[in-house]
Amino acid sequence: MEAQETTSKKPQKPRVDMPCQPAKERIRNFNEVAVGYTHEMALEEASRCLQCKKSTCVKGCPVEVPIKDFIAAVANDELAKAYTIIKSTNALPAICGRVCPQEDQCEGVCILKRKGQPVAIGRLERYVADYFLAHEDQTPPLPPIPSKAVKNKVACIGSGPSSLTVAGDLAMNGIAVTVFEALHQPGGVLVYGIPEFRLPKGLVVEREINALKALGVEFVTNFVGGRTITVDELFSQGYKAVFIGVGAGLPIFLGVEGENLIGVFSANEYLTRANLGKAYDFPNYDTPTYPGRKVTVYGGGNVAMDAARTALRLGAESVHIVYRRTKDEIPCRHEELEHAEEEGVILATLNSPLSFHGDADGKLTSVKLQRMRLSDPDASGRKSPVPIPGDIWTMETDLAVIAIGTRPNPVLLQATKSLKLNKRGYIEANENGETSIPNVFSGGDIVTGSATVILAMGAGRTAAKEIIRRFA
Repeated sequence: MEAQETTSKKPQKPRVDMPCQPAKERIRNFNEVAVGYTHEMALEEASRCLQCKKSTCVKGCPVEVPIKDFIAAVANDELAKAYTIIKSTNALPAICGRVCPQEDQCEGVCILKRKGQPVAIGRLERYVADYFLAHEDQTPPLPPIPSKAVKNKVACIGSGPSSLTVAGDLAMNGIAVTVFEALHQPGGVLVYGIPEFRLPKGLVVEREINALKALGVEFVTNFVGGRTITVDELFSQGYKAVFIGVGAGLPIFLGVEGENLIGVFSANEYLTRANLGKAYDFPNYDTPTYPGRKVTVYGGGNVAMDAARTALRLGAESVHIVYRRTKDEIPCRHEELEHAEEEGVILATLNSPLSFHGDADGKLTSVKLQRMRLSDPDASGRKSPVPIPGDIWTMETDLAVIAIGTRPNPVLLQATKSLKLNKRGYIEANENGETSIPNVFSGGDIVTGSATVILAMGAGRTAAKEIIRRFA
């Protein structure tokens, strides 16, 4: 109540904008779009925090960062203190500061949002983390770590955000951790899914992972869970617990005619080639992507935006996002949509693909689209897209990227027969993240379906707490 009175009596300074590369420049490179706050900007933004007695922002954070405390430290120009506070619950702050949907979480419940401009919590977190990535010699020492309980070692299968969180929390509590990754580089979706212009791999992801290695976390790459190694084999090798954080990486397709034509890709393959394979830096890296002149992307989430903006940077003349609802219903982050439109991505809303068509060589040339309209609201208030009879048209396209979601990859699940799955094929886990197999835990997209980096981290933190209770 006191915080509410403060907001009504005291005029609030406007939120400090994030500096960005100009749109005309950034579409010609893969450098990060948002360039980050200066020191002065960070101090000014931190001074906007009301330091509420009841910190609603913390309740909106899946990894429970003491937000009020770290912002107070920034406002007092005590960056080392701020960093120590953030790292007490968040192993990946430079990543979270960039890709978490703060507007729906911590910032979404900030008291100042009632004025329309919540404190830029994510930007401040990024600033603090980036400062110490750039000044490693000034990084404050971590609290003393207990001696490694090697006899109680834990394995993580998959190296995405949920597993990295588990690994960091366990290592900080003296438990030996080995992370097994199917690909040749750890990081999961952080390295193969999110483009360099949103999340730099060398400057950010690699350094965050190196910080985990410095804690003693071991990473083993080119190990496929369920093939190279199984859950039972890990237990037979002496691991006391196993965390499954393999994500949900099997793409969903549209199921329409012509999806097998040359030039039709899943977003998984397209983005993996561009990101992990560094196709954007060909010929320095010998993984060229498929060239597209007129690109169409199907879906409206962050992955669709990533694919569309990647295509622009790879030289496309035009890029359309084909989405069957209106702009108001697009589920991606508002910031990503704003950036995409600034860069020239065109929204083809209220359209649904009926079929793809190609030439005599089997190469994609066009897509047939059905124009849609939204129905009257149903009982829940949601409007559904319905076809407009006879309103069908053709759009030219030579590269189509399907970004309508993913489902669980069955390799590990089929190899772990006693693992209970839900009706959608995802792993069932209880409130502590434990599965139907004792001491086997799971979290992230393989449990919830496609979600966000920070929600996966929150699930990892929940599982880590229980593993620590049992084995630290």
